[in-house]
Amino acid sequence: MNKEKLFTEEELKELGQQRPELIQTNIDAGEKEKAKKLTRQMYREFLSMHDIYRDWIAALLSFIGRQYGEEAAGKALEESFDLLLQPLGLLYAGQDPRRRAAMVAAGIRGHLHNFEIEEDEEKFTFSMKPCGSGGRLVMEGKYGPPYNFLKIKKAQQMTFQQPDFPVYCSHCFFQNVAPIKTTGRPVAIVVPPHDFAEEPCRTYLYKDPAYCPEDYKEFKK
Repeated sequence: MNKEKLFTEEELKELGQQRPELIQTNIDAGEKEKAKKLTRQMYREFLSMHDIYRDWIAALLSFIGRQYGEEAAGKALEESFDLLLQPLGLLYAGQDPRRRAAMVAAGIRGHLHNFEIEEDEEKFTFSMKPCGSGGRLVMEGKYGPPYNFLKIKKAQQMTFQQPDFPVYCSHCFFQNVAPIKTTGRPVAIVVPPHDFAEEPCRTYLYKDPAYCPEDYKEFKK
């Protein structure tokens, strides 16, 4: 057995250190190139973990849908998003439009991909081509072999009235609805494309905090 140590104590400490902390330490020390390298490393690590959790959710929903029916997959999404996002509606309530736009942008940035923002008199439009989670999942071919994630056959509310809809993307409907159940209004409205390869996924944030699109008024408290 080789008893020679493979790492120095300093190297082991660095391996276990949070990247932002280490990046800041290197910036303070004037190690600009090492700090840049660490930012690229941090991005790769976060994206890898992001995609593992994304695929895990898609696999779980696929199992639920196939084993217990598509309605059960929708119920699982509804209950989990009610738990997680109803409080989010309260967090956004009372914030001015500029602050709410910054909060939505911060959430979308969590998918680690660039996106575009447009502003008009009525709303902000966030366009992702592709979406950093569900859109990429489709474009990576994971609804085909060997993953074969579930596509929901029946056009319905949670599929945005589209047949053969990617099960992961059906969470967007419940993401839209959950805050309405608490505050009577959405945080923002996510609208997935019909063609993920050609069209962006869009999120609409209306400046009027009381505005609720017609399609969602039935969920108002």
